[in-house]
Amino acid sequence: MPNMNDGNYAVSWSGGKDSCMALQEALNRGLKISHIVNFISDNPTKVRCHGTDSNLICLQSQAMGIPLLQKITSWEEYERDFKAHVSGLKPSGLRGMVFGDIYLDPHREWVERVCGDIGIVALEPLWGRDTGELLAQFLDLGFKSVIICAKAELIEQKWLGRTVDRDFMQYLIDKGVDPCGENGEYHTLVLDGPLFKQSIELLESRVYEREGYYLLDILRYKLSGG
Repeated sequence: MPNMNDGNYAVSWSGGKDSCMALQEALNRGLKISHIVNFISDNPTKVRCHGTDSNLICLQSQAMGIPLLQKITSWEEYERDFKAHVSGLKPSGLRGMVFGDIYLDPHREWVERVCGDIGIVALEPLWGRDTGELLAQFLDLGFKSVIICAKAELIEQKWLGRTVDRDFMQYLIDKGVDPCGENGEYHTLVLDGPLFKQSIELLESRVYEREGYYLLDILRYKLSGG
């Protein structure tokens, strides 16, 4: 990892546990984090893949006290928009981006190529970690997250909206599912933890199914504490 004084870093942010752990690891290693960066679809305004309401990402930013760069894009224009918007942070001293990938080579190859194109460093602090150990560390640190998306063929609907805990971890292991869901088996939303000055409280939600996935539609929520 680069020296802590060697510029600022932004974190590619989905709102889930992996990007949260990547942020935690980057801070542990002395990096100065200037922003979390999040891309959303335009209709509806939700985080790509995860389906999280974009306003919940804004609440996470507020709860952690880390500025958010949030932009709308399409799949077709994602790479172009990523380069354009992240490049906009370079005048303020951005040296690199932190990502939460663990072992998928195509993801790492993409971020290294795209970051290289705009002259910044791509950092993968979780790379090569055992996913069971990584999830256990996430829980041991006191982070709280809920399951917001899951492949219906792999994970039962009853888990949607529930807190990620040791029972869920064991459930995944018993079913032969990657504990961190690195292949997209499930996604999470982080609500609280050591990085948070306030917690996010979910007040009302519903579960629905679409295109082979169960999704949690979070209808009402608020910041608590602080």
